[in-house]
Amino acid sequence: MRRTVAALSAVLTASTVFAASAWPGATRAAAETSAAWPGATRAAAETSAAWPGATRAAAETSAAWPGATRAAAETSAAWPGATRAAAETSAAWPGATRAAAETSASWPGATRAAVAEPPAVPADLTSTEVSFRGGGGLKLHGSVISRAGAEKGRPGVVLVHGAGTGTPREKLLGEAVAFARQGMSVLVYDKRSEGYSLFERSYQQLADDALGAMEMLRRQPGVDPGKVGLWGLSEGGWVVPIAAARSRDVAFVILVGANGLNPLRQQTWAVAAGLRKAGVSGSLVDRAEHNLYRVIADGGMFPQPYFDPAPVIGRVRQPVLAIWGVHDLLTPPEETPPIFAKALEAGGNRRYTFRFFPGADHAAHLTPDGGVTRLPELAPGYPELVGTWVAQAVSGRTPEAQVSGPAPEQASRTVAVPPTAWWESAGAQLAALVIFLMAFCGYPLVALVRRIRGRRGVPPVKAARLVSAGGLTAVIGGFSYLFYVIMTGGKLSEPGPLLAGRPVVWLALQAVAVATVVATALTAARWRRAATRGERVRLGLVVAGGALFVPWALYWGLLLP
Repeated sequence: MRRTVAALSAVLTASTVFAASAWPGATRAAAETSAAWPGATRAAAETSAAWPGATRAAAETSAAWPGATRAAAETSAAWPGATRAAAETSAAWPGATRAAAETSASWPGATRAAVAEPPAVPADLTSTEVSFRGGGGLKLHGSVISRAGAEKGRPGVVLVHGAGTGTPREKLLGEAVAFARQGMSVLVYDKRSEGYSLFERSYQQLADDALGAMEMLRRQPGVDPGKVGLWGLSEGGWVVPIAAARSRDVAFVILVGANGLNPLRQQTWAVAAGLRKAGVSGSLVDRAEHNLYRVIADGGMFPQPYFDPAPVIGRVRQPVLAIWGVHDLLTPPEETPPIFAKALEAGGNRRYTFRFFPGADHAAHLTPDGGVTRLPELAPGYPELVGTWVAQAVSGRTPEAQVSGPAPEQASRTVAVPPTAWWESAGAQLAALVIFLMAFCGYPLVALVRRIRGRRGVPPVKAARLVSAGGLTAVIGGFSYLFYVIMTGGKLSEPGPLLAGRPVVWLALQAVAVATVVATALTAARWRRAATRGERVRLGLVVAGGALFVPWALYWGLLLP
């Protein structure tokens, strides 16, 4: 089915190219609507009956952040040589163009992320370059960062990236430095690009990479091999539990911005939430975006769309620290934690601590605008929490079922994203597209050929011309705009200028769709009165395409408000 969607994309590209450029005048809502927690009384400390057996830690007050104006850019001057990415890519479909990893002839069969020199670290820390084998024998490269003069027998932690191909270790350098200053040795490595792309990835293979990194860290001088754990961000929140369930050598698990739902449901929610945050309502966000992701998944272009993390989490026996920013826009922060708690409790693991940080985004960095912009600074108290909790976990003093922090803000609930039926599958969509091209292009092409040959035929039917032009515009333009929306969605989408909560582009496409349907009815009336057999065939083809266009446009929301 991947070829099916690839063919669909090729046909669309050959027909037209939609300009995926910034849309001026977009209204950006800065604040997220805070979703209420049923049955919960929210004060400084969060006590919720939704958490089975949970003992709620007391005070976690949300303080205002003084010194308010923050630069939106993500470049941190604090760490020389470190390049910071401005945005965290979505767990499954990043929507961002990542620099491709370079293939190095020095390492047979290996794909290396381009690193000209080791990342610089502050003077109070040391950095050691290491290489290790990941899944499939791939050679990966990283840095072990420790405090200068650190004591022997110290714990260690491996940092596992979120989504993205060949993500360099510098992306997590801020976390690595902060955790090393808490007395740990931290291994951060360049993420693989071989076997990993927008359309291909294996969480199991990424778990192999993490375990390979962990074995390397366990062999480092001064690191206690029995005190080495894994930290995973976003997509890493699916990867790390797989590794922990597979190896008892993992001493502890730390998850940030982790998601308890399947990747397709999470990604569909994230893009829809980004559209709603931009002010969009109606069929585009309620129907079209949802259906497009289902078709993409059916076509094999969305890797592991229905991976269920809950059974894996239920097999984790190590202590777990899970952290969410209150303003997480990429993972549903209200729905995910109860899934984690239920799975852990079902597996008999009550050694978990959940913490929500105020003013923080998906990666537990500070955010000045409700999660849209990520600042370089980590949430206050986040590194200290990790240091204290790890010390407790490796000494057998892990707190049980502890949940604290302010209520996370989730403006809308996720919805199920079931597999497609046969009539809405990627193959059916490709077949419909081919029929539309034949039906809508046939009428004007025949007229053009007649004109070139100098033949005089029956005068053209204006309604048929409108069906041909309108149908092609609605089909090709609709798909192009939808792909633009999902590739630029997440956090805060850029759908273009809005009118009554609808993007102007989408309204224009809907107007064209309505005109096409009306013109189809007029053409059908003319078809019955066609004077010649040839004209009847030509008009019949147009009417057939228009008739098929009606259910197609309803499915994609072009004929819905």
